[in-house]
Amino acid sequence: MAEVYAAEQVQLARRVVLKVLHPHLGRDAEVAERFRREAEAAAKLVHPNICAIFDYGATGDVVYTVMPLFEGGSLADLIQKTRYVEASRTASIAAQVACALDYAHRRGVVHRDVKPDNVLFDEDGNAILTDFGIATARFHGRLTASGRAMGTPHYMSPEQAMGKLVDGRSDIYAVGVLLYESLVGHPPFDGADAFSVSYKQVHEQPVAPSDISPRVPTVLSDIVMKCLAKSPPARYARGYDLADALINFLAVAPDAAPAYRSAVTARRAKLSSGARTFGTTSRSSTRSIRSSSLAGARPSIASLEFA
Repeated sequence: MAEVYAAEQVQLARRVVLKVLHPHLGRDAEVAERFRREAEAAAKLVHPNICAIFDYGATGDVVYTVMPLFEGGSLADLIQKTRYVEASRTASIAAQVACALDYAHRRGVVHRDVKPDNVLFDEDGNAILTDFGIATARFHGRLTASGRAMGTPHYMSPEQAMGKLVDGRSDIYAVGVLLYESLVGHPPFDGADAFSVSYKQVHEQPVAPSDISPRVPTVLSDIVMKCLAKSPPARYARGYDLADALINFLAVAPDAAPAYRSAVTARRAKLSSGARTFGTTSRSSTRSIRSSSLAGARPSIASLEFA
């Protein structure tokens, strides 16, 4: 959908990420609107575990956003590298994401595409939620009237897979999938195509993580399974409820003090007057690019020097 570049904002001497919509998609009104909505939705959310948006602009067919650069990669990178994530770290990451989602939900924003690729890490290992490109919000109507499901099938809630209107509990389901994949190395459902995965999301019950791997504590497995309940009322009602359950697990888990502190810090996060300066992609997935200005007057693509 977009090219992502590591860039330098020369005037402020800081590294940033430049996300540029593919030109042919920039001519698609619906896709361009989704891209703009990502910037607008994220710009309204000021939270230490949500990626900030520095700028948004459009020059002809070139549509772009400017975001901070994170040096810690993504949760997807971590899972691919290690095959699974240790239980206490998984719980801490999910608690931080849940706190970010609670903040967004209280402001009428439902993410709708929570997945490991969209959870990034700063240099201290804090989890940052990014990519609100298909978020729904009370200050928007539905993006389309087609009723088609939008999101990533492996992480969709049953109601999202059926194209229904969703609320914050749909994101809670996606965090459950994220927890599941982090703990055992794969999501609860897979299939030959998007339809088969979506069918399983709606009709099949997942195997409990603790039944797959003896490394997964039963208490944590039970939390995951509650997130993955088919019926939204059977899930955690809000992000803070899920975060509290994960923090309670961490409070008694062995050797979990650092993970516990990170989760508690996210739970206690206060609103700030401005977005924290974090980043938004790993170096391995970007190409270097230099711009004389990424703020104020918006540059055309021709003014960017490719390294």
